[in-house]
Amino acid sequence: MADSASQQEEALGELAIGCTRCSQLAATRTQVVFASGTTNADLMLIGEAPGASEDREGTPFVGASGKLLSGLLAGIGLTREEVYVTNVLKCRPPDNRDPRADEIANCAPFLRSQVELVAPIVVVTLGNFATKLLRQDDTAITAIHGKAALHSFGAMTVWLYPVFHPAAALYRRPNLELLREDFARLPKLLAAGAPKQRATGAPKPKSARAEDGGVPQLDLF
Repeated sequence: MADSASQQEEALGELAIGCTRCSQLAATRTQVVFASGTTNADLMLIGEAPGASEDREGTPFVGASGKLLSGLLAGIGLTREEVYVTNVLKCRPPDNRDPRADEIANCAPFLRSQVELVAPIVVVTLGNFATKLLRQDDTAITAIHGKAALHSFGAMTVWLYPVFHPAAALYRRPNLELLREDFARLPKLLAAGAPKQRATGAPKPKSARAEDGGVPQLDLF
């Protein structure tokens, strides 16, 4: 099963490499930054979009943020090779601007397929942007970090676990301490195992929705 998922993920990555749906991103990227880690992971981490270092190296979460992330994982007995790391967007937005709604929609099928292939127990959203987008509400990360909630991606139900983005923690010591505390809770959540899955064909639970002008309202999953 794992080998099959890895092969499917490799094929999906090749599709992403050739993707030109977002003409501006395709024209300005150095390369597509698809993912790192294993498709056999119980833990999946999702950030916003590649930055300059990621665009240059082709791997999500490198540089100072990546070093911190690796250290946080090591603190709970995991390596980057044992988890699956990706972003909402697979291409760097120019000047690290926020992803646009059309870009998110164009990239959503890749993220949806990644979640389905990995089938993790826990999905960690790194930072405000990924958290608000996947939760589809405007609640700030400061109010919900470290609080697990059931979330459905299509027919799959996982624990969605928001935490501060490593980059934000690098510049604010209090955020760093909170991030470490939130990561320390992950082993217990992973040990609890996958949540009960919805029956095939059962209606999808409604997600909380932001008011107009808040989070882009997109049918991601």
